[in-house]
Amino acid sequence: MDDSSPQEGGFWSSLVSLFKNKNGHTLEDAIREALRDGELKSDDVPMLLGVLRLQRLYVHELMVPRTDIVCCDVADGFQEVCRLIVEEGHSRIPIYEGDKDSIVGIVHAKDLLGILLSGCEAKPDLTQIMRPALFIPENKNVRDMLHEFLKRRQHLAIAVDEYGGTSGLITLEDVIEEIVGDIEDEHDTEEPAEIQSLPDGTHLISGRLELEEMNEAFGASLASEQVETIGGYLCELSGRVPRIGESFAIPGFSLTIKEADKKQVRWIHVKPDAKDA
Repeated sequence: MDDSSPQEGGFWSSLVSLFKNKNGHTLEDAIREALRDGELKSDDVPMLLGVLRLQRLYVHELMVPRTDIVCCDVADGFQEVCRLIVEEGHSRIPIYEGDKDSIVGIVHAKDLLGILLSGCEAKPDLTQIMRPALFIPENKNVRDMLHEFLKRRQHLAIAVDEYGGTSGLITLEDVIEEIVGDIEDEHDTEEPAEIQSLPDGTHLISGRLELEEMNEAFGASLASEQVETIGGYLCELSGRVPRIGESFAIPGFSLTIKEADKKQVRWIHVKPDAKDA
């Protein structure tokens, strides 16, 4: 896998070159046009669209937030890490010293298995078996994060905020799911519209709706230097992924989280203020 990573830049350049001049369309539109023209196989389209969408996502929109990270204090020792792996089902456990802001390494389940199978009664200190952690900024682009995982042959990274504190955890699987999940969606007749009008005059919007589109559709003036989507914007406001039922007041509107998981906001209910209704 690592052998192909240096070519990633060439791949993206070729992709852009192939489609950018097609009637001024976006890459997504151009890919669909190429499908209609027979230039692409239908099986290739969902994967290409999924990879392209990574450009609009940032690590903090996909990561498991700090509060939900399963990790272990270095002082808790070998047996505690084994227990966490068995009970939580994770193959990698971050190790911290004192608190979660001081991640000092990652313990891999396969390293523990080798020690257990050796039959040695004396278990090593965690500092002897943990591997270095990969630290990345929480505002890193997810496409760049995928490149980083492939280049370094890493499957897990610790996201940090501007002050160096731990803000979350992201895995290679999280990034791949953004591509693979979209493959399943492509088999549906239509993807749900990102803005859906409800009978009572309110709206349901996708967390992936870009701020620019949000502003245009609702006459809002939301802006951020760190994120591009409304879901990311609400994460930025709260400092974490908001929970279902949480509400946010913006000029002229109330936004309530209708669907979310530990990694991202999926759907938001938009209700105009009573005086503006």
